[in-house]
Amino acid sequence: MIKPIFTIFASVTLLLLLGACQKNDRQQTLKLAHTLNIDHPVHKALIYMAERLKEKSYGAMAIDIYPSGQLGGERELIELLQIGSLAMTKVSSSPLEEFIDEMKVFSTPYLFEDNDHFWRTLNGDVGRHILLSGESVFLRGLGFYDAGSRSFYSVNKPIHTPDDLAGLKIRVQQSQSAIQMVNTLGGSATPIAWGELYTALQQGVVDGAENNPPSFWSSKHFEVAKYYTLDEHTMVPDIILISQYTWDHLNPQQQGWLQSAMDESVVYQRKLWAEATEEALEAVAAAGVEIIRPNKAPYQQKVQSAAASAAQNQPQINKDIINKIKLLRK
Repeated sequence: MIKPIFTIFASVTLLLLLGACQKNDRQQTLKLAHTLNIDHPVHKALIYMAERLKEKSYGAMAIDIYPSGQLGGERELIELLQIGSLAMTKVSSSPLEEFIDEMKVFSTPYLFEDNDHFWRTLNGDVGRHILLSGESVFLRGLGFYDAGSRSFYSVNKPIHTPDDLAGLKIRVQQSQSAIQMVNTLGGSATPIAWGELYTALQQGVVDGAENNPPSFWSSKHFEVAKYYTLDEHTMVPDIILISQYTWDHLNPQQQGWLQSAMDESVVYQRKLWAEATEEALEAVAAAGVEIIRPNKAPYQQKVQSAAASAAQNQPQINKDIINKIKLLRK
C-alpha cells in the first residue's frame, strides 16, 4: 500500500463527496452502498440506522443508501472507502481478509461453539479490536451485523457428508481460508462474485455454493439449488465500515450520533435476522428444497488438520485472537 497516493486521492475525493452531500447548510449526508437487495434484513437495518441518525442529529445528518450492488461489488466498495469516494458500506468479513489480517480469524471452521459464543466474542474486547484493526488501511468498523452460519447448497445432488462434496465446484467468497476449507473437504472451491452466482448455478459453472438461510432465500438461489445442508461450517459476520477519512472529518458530536445509531441498528438487525432465518428455512422448504441436517462431526474432523495448519500460518496477532476466542467458550 502506498499511503501518500491514497492520501492525495482521498483529499480530492472527500472534498467532492462532502460537497455533493451537503443538501443544505444544516444537513450532511453520508453515502452508503452495499450489494444486498432491499428485502434483506441488512438493508432494513441500514434504513433503521439512517432514521435513527436523522432523529438523533435533529436533521443535521442523513444517510443515502444504494443497495443491490449499484456502485459495485464488495471489493470495489471497500476500495472506494479507502480513497474516500464512498462514506460507508456493508461487507462480509471474508473479502476484508485481503485488506485486514485480523478478519482471517472468522474463516476458521467451527471456531465458535454456538451463537452465544459468537456474540460474546464480538461484543467484547476481541470484537472491538477487530473493528478498529483496519484504521491503517483507512477502514474503520462501526459494528457487526448478524450473518448467521454459512452452509452448503447444491444443484444436482444432496450433500450429507464431506464425501458428497467430492468433484463438486463450490462457489466461495474471495477468501483464501474459505478456498482452503472447501478444498480440504473434497470440493473444488471457485470464487465468483455474488451478483453473478445465480447465473453460474443455472448454467452449471458451479455445482453449489455456501451461505446463510436468508441470503439463500432472498437471492432466489433456491430456484436452482434444491438441496441445502445445514453443516454451519463458519460464522462470518457482516461489518459496517466507514472510510477513515469520512470519520476523521466528522466532529465528536457527529461521531457520537452515528455510533449510537449504529449500535441501535445492531440490536434491531439481530432481531430481524432471527426472524428471517426461520422464515427463510420455511419458505425454501415450501418451494421444494430438501433441507438436510447432517452430523457435523465428520465435517469437523475433516477440517481439523486444515484448521490447525491455517492457524499456524496466521500472523501472531491472529493466533492470539483465536486463543482468546477459544477461552470465551463455556
